[in-house]
Amino acid sequence: MLTIVEARARILDAVARLPAEEVALGQALGRILAAEIRAVRPLPAWDNSAMDGFAVRAADLPGTLPVAGVIAAGDPPDRVLARGTALRIMTGAPLPAGADAVVMRENAEDLGDQVRFAAPVRVGRDIRRAGEDVNAGDLLLAAGADLGPGEIGLLAAQGLARVPVSRRPRVAILSTGDELVPLGTEPGPGQIISSNAVALAAQVREAGGEPVDRGIARDDRDALVAHIRGALADADVLVSSGGVSVGDFDHVKDAYAAAGLAMNFWKVAMKPGKPLAFCVAGPVLIFGLPGNPVSSMVGFELFVRPALLAMQGAARAARPEAEVVLGDAVRKEPGRAHVLRARLERRGPDLVAHLHPRQGSAMMTSMAGVDALVILDAAAGDQPAGARAPALLLRMP
Repeated sequence: MLTIVEARARILDAVARLPAEEVALGQALGRILAAEIRAVRPLPAWDNSAMDGFAVRAADLPGTLPVAGVIAAGDPPDRVLARGTALRIMTGAPLPAGADAVVMRENAEDLGDQVRFAAPVRVGRDIRRAGEDVNAGDLLLAAGADLGPGEIGLLAAQGLARVPVSRRPRVAILSTGDELVPLGTEPGPGQIISSNAVALAAQVREAGGEPVDRGIARDDRDALVAHIRGALADADVLVSSGGVSVGDFDHVKDAYAAAGLAMNFWKVAMKPGKPLAFCVAGPVLIFGLPGNPVSSMVGFELFVRPALLAMQGAARAARPEAEVVLGDAVRKEPGRAHVLRARLERRGPDLVAHLHPRQGSAMMTSMAGVDALVILDAAAGDQPAGARAPALLLRMP
């Protein structure tokens, strides 16, 4: 069996970058930038005041000066400050020629047509210089950047109404199993709600993809083949859940083969989620995830999510990792890596991982409120409380 690292490497080797498209900046939140963006104008565009106060020549202070006028934000940058005078100036207003400092209003005695300064002022005080943030030609954002609110604001300040981003991957989600009914249907005896499809769709969206629900395929090989072929017609990725193990009604492997898909690998040395099929059909990636809900979500997190981000050219396709301290002892036999769901607590310099008390592959509560996936190496045995282990950070506490 492949290790987690080996399986992920095989998957990423098969990833093909998706083409770029241009979208309105207001619709670009969460998208992956497809090309670098360089500044077309300096920020700030001109020297301006960082405070409400008075524009002055530092050499004229201390003393009392006549107030020669007012400069407001939005005024043209064409005013000149005569020696021995001051100009009222508002935050963001262009600095007049001749001024080399701004004195904030609270540090001056406003006498109406005059202003008294009791102390000297340093040259450059409370002035924002043109281009001190960004110069024209500077690299603003590299290709692969995740466009968050800060990035959107920066691009807006450059006047960019549209930006090139990678197309979102279309992810077909296929559930398998005679026992499944769709969300919104009351399950009968022996039936369960197809929750995997809903959870996987949420994971797809979080990774920047567009989920496409391909419904439920019954435990019949021919029906599965038809569903698989239909899903491959307009998808960049196919994710199925269930039917990938070795039970009498687990037909996914055979259905993949009947659909003409060559198996890249099947089974990963991990718990939960050992039965995991991966195939490639041209540019389309196919993942056969287990049916147990935790196994399905963990498999997606470890293998599908990095692939979706890599398809979009993300600069960082992997979750951040950190060393954690186990808050609980763990019973483990060597042979497979264990992926444990945990809540994190900051304790001094350490992140302490409090493991969910139910770590079974069907225990859906272990995926709610989880901060990290703690990964115990395949060769490791029992771990005492206080042992250290690597973890994928899903979110920080």
